[in-house]
Amino acid sequence: MSKFYEKVAYRDIEEDIKSQKSVDKWIFSLLLIVIGFVPLIVMASIVEVQSPLITVVGSLTGGIKGDIFTHYKALAVLVITILATIMFMAKILFMNGEIRKTKLNYAIGAFAVAIVLSTIFSPNISIALHGQYDRSDGAISWLCYLALFFIAINIDYPKKVLNYVLYSLYPFVIINLFITTMNFYGNDLLQKVAIQKIVKAFLPAGAEISEGSILVGTLNQWNYMSGMFAIMTVMFLAAAMLGKHKGRAVGHLVIAVLSVAVMLMSISTSGFLTVCVMMLVVFFAAFRSKKRVQSFAMIALFLVATAPVFHVLASKDARVWTESVGFVVKNNPYVKEEPAPTTSQNSNVKFDWMTKAYAAEKFELPVLPERAIAAGSGRTYIWSKSVELVKKHPLFGYGLDTFMYNFPHYNIDARAGMWDENTITDKPHSMYIGWLYGTGILGFISVIILVTMTLMSSLKAAINQNQSIIWILGIAWGAYLIQALFNDSLPGTSAVMWVIAGILLAITLENKEKLDGRDY
Repeated sequence: MSKFYEKVAYRDIEEDIKSQKSVDKWIFSLLLIVIGFVPLIVMASIVEVQSPLITVVGSLTGGIKGDIFTHYKALAVLVITILATIMFMAKILFMNGEIRKTKLNYAIGAFAVAIVLSTIFSPNISIALHGQYDRSDGAISWLCYLALFFIAINIDYPKKVLNYVLYSLYPFVIINLFITTMNFYGNDLLQKVAIQKIVKAFLPAGAEISEGSILVGTLNQWNYMSGMFAIMTVMFLAAAMLGKHKGRAVGHLVIAVLSVAVMLMSISTSGFLTVCVMMLVVFFAAFRSKKRVQSFAMIALFLVATAPVFHVLASKDARVWTESVGFVVKNNPYVKEEPAPTTSQNSNVKFDWMTKAYAAEKFELPVLPERAIAAGSGRTYIWSKSVELVKKHPLFGYGLDTFMYNFPHYNIDARAGMWDENTITDKPHSMYIGWLYGTGILGFISVIILVTMTLMSSLKAAINQNQSIIWILGIAWGAYLIQALFNDSLPGTSAVMWVIAGILLAITLENKEKLDGRDY
């Protein structure tokens, strides 16, 4: 009888292992959809927004609102998260699956709790839950990012996991190159009837895309495009450097050049700064590479190929220089200087009656701040006001993605920070400020600990184990965290990168023997 029980137990263990591998395979397929397909979703939707403010300002009022970039991305992320969670729980509860023991679990849990509490105590609960109608980056989305991150850490991957991740992003780069290039040369694809039919597929009868809408890419706005394609640039460059297969390495190099072209056409400094900072890590990875000649040759080829791309784009629009190299070199050779118009009047002459008024008694008008743009295209002004807001709700913040409804608009000092005191600020222009504002000090500390642990863990593994996959995915994760200093979060960017971070940590936390079998 004892032998019979031993055979049954052995068969049960073997069956559990097979079931776990099958479930991991299905979950990984879902994660690849998040990485490669979700950022491409561009579908128009309409929602009814109930504004927490009583105002006549269009952007702050409630009513029927439209969006083409984020609603269905967020919905897809939510559905995939639910499916992946059900599969993962089945693996843990019924297939003898295990959760990796790591301190990251505590940081993930702490940040999730902070998000829930910030939503409960938010002055705008419904918005904190769902996010703004055109951003969809509220508590639900962030809990999905964390859930996908946690699940990704706790599954096993095939040996060619890196190839799957990289190839799933090829369409994202190529499609956005086409869309952005068309827009850059004055041919907005959203004006094409065929594209409109696709985008409006789920709109109710009679609903139309508002006049003036443009398709800059599959992400909302130029800043997001710049930041995301800076990530693509350094990730694919690292893959080209460290790849063992020469054919794949050349393909990754081409995608890296295409990515930098999209980044430059996005006319935003954030992506350029991200690439500059991450190139230091790229050079270090090349120096540590087992094939230094190939690594530095790929870097050289990348720079040589990028130079004519930059020249052609800057010749078309001088802002390409201004928003990239112009951050360091102010003199723009692509700007055609025109002689200043001559005038016979002296503009420096001041008249007393222009600054003074007389009534029953003599008095002077108040001196208004000079119009100017604060550093970072007004970001430092926004951040300073955000810190003032946090002082009023320090522990739990205001709830994620509620920024527009609590920011102090129409301040006279906005003239010196945003040029115009009538500017409506709808986001903090920094994911870190968004965390601090949205979840308060408790949430901010927990997420900073979380991202610091991910960086330290992956960097240590990259240096000690020198695995290509860890370098490549680690560089992508680092680039995401750097561009986030200047850009906000979106389902089309954060969902992708938190999944990639989860895969990175899963590989990092495996033992060295398993890593040796998965070298790229």
